[in-house]
Amino acid sequence: IIEGEKTLFVDWKGFQLIESVKNGCEQILFFLKEHNCTKVLNDNTNVTGVWSGASEWVAMDWFPRMRAAGLKKFAWVYSPSYFSRMSTDKTLDATPEDILNEKIIRVFTDKREAEEWLKED
Repeated sequence: IIEGEKTLFVDWKGFQLIESVKNGCEQILFFLKEHNCTKVLNDNTNVTGVWSGASEWVAMDWFPRMRAAGLKKFAWVYSPSYFSRMSTDKTLDATPEDILNEKIIRVFTDKREAEEWLKED
């Protein structure tokens, strides 16, 4: 967490199951609220495999709760794993239009670009 920037950095690692995705997401939501963060750098660089079983839950349940908790920017760094990228895309496809239209979520292939976007006002 960088307090001055109100940014929460998340580094996912390894193969993710539905339960690990849900538990990790709930922890992100907790820390977002606890530290009054408004931005998240969600780094999936080290994620392997498919986790699409949790895609609909992330899109339809978790993202709306994150937005309600004050999320303004969610920079999502793709994994180099094809199956993890597929899961990310499936999540975005299921995300409600109103959230997508607000441009809260943006996907990146480069972590530095994601960091720069989060710094923009």
